[in-house]
Amino acid sequence: MPNLMLNWRQALLVGLVLGALWPVLRHRWPGVATFCREGAIVAWLFAFWQILQQVTSSDGGDAVGRAHWIERLQSAMLFPNERSVQNLILGHDTIVELANLFYASMHFTGMGIFLVWLYFRHRDSYPAVRTTIALSTLGCFFVQFLAVAPPRLLPGYVDTAEFYGQSVYNAGFSVDNFGAMPSVHVLFAAVIGWYTWRVSTSRWRWIGPLHFVVTVFVVVATANHWWLDGVVAIAILIGAAWLRHGVLALVARLRETTVGTVDAPDLEPQVPVTTP
Repeated sequence: MPNLMLNWRQALLVGLVLGALWPVLRHRWPGVATFCREGAIVAWLFAFWQILQQVTSSDGGDAVGRAHWIERLQSAMLFPNERSVQNLILGHDTIVELANLFYASMHFTGMGIFLVWLYFRHRDSYPAVRTTIALSTLGCFFVQFLAVAPPRLLPGYVDTAEFYGQSVYNAGFSVDNFGAMPSVHVLFAAVIGWYTWRVSTSRWRWIGPLHFVVTVFVVVATANHWWLDGVVAIAILIGAAWLRHGVLALVARLRETTVGTVDAPDLEPQVPVTTP
């Protein structure tokens, strides 16, 4: 599978170019300038993601042992086994290949389409969503410092992408084989699903939740993630959204307190001064 993803240097360069265009265009074409600014932010975040992938990349360590622990925990929690989901598509070559292609291509493509749509159609919601994505992605990468192997690297599971020659891990992508926990695929899909449904009133808004459902099925059926990888990713997303909301509420309260202190009337009694 050809590598169509920008590396961190290319993403950084794109961000620098777009960032340089913003001050040049903001007076004459403010709409275009704002789009360049937001594009630069996304490009820089993507470059940062690539760098973090290299930092958190692991040679395994006890990643396989942690994967077995997750497998046992999920069994105790009565989660369905990932192999049972795989069995739904194994033997159907076209479906398996489509699932592999979806996993490899729709992760960033889906998020890119969503961000462009959100920026042009629901710009008032864009800053909050962008900040939440950045915070939650950062949270995921902190967790990924603890290496966890995906199901496909364990006995009893089929690495469908490797079997069909569609693996992103052999195509020069900067991705970590042992960064299964948590699932950034599920994180991005949850963002798309939730915010599309929340901010849109279109009859087509069901596409967002559908994308989430398909993504969860694909990452499990291709043995790229455990169920708990997605659960933890969604928990981090909820935490990031609340963190952003809490920080904004705190800043607003501090501003109100400051303004109230500055504008408060002098309540000290005024003693008249008399002259003899």
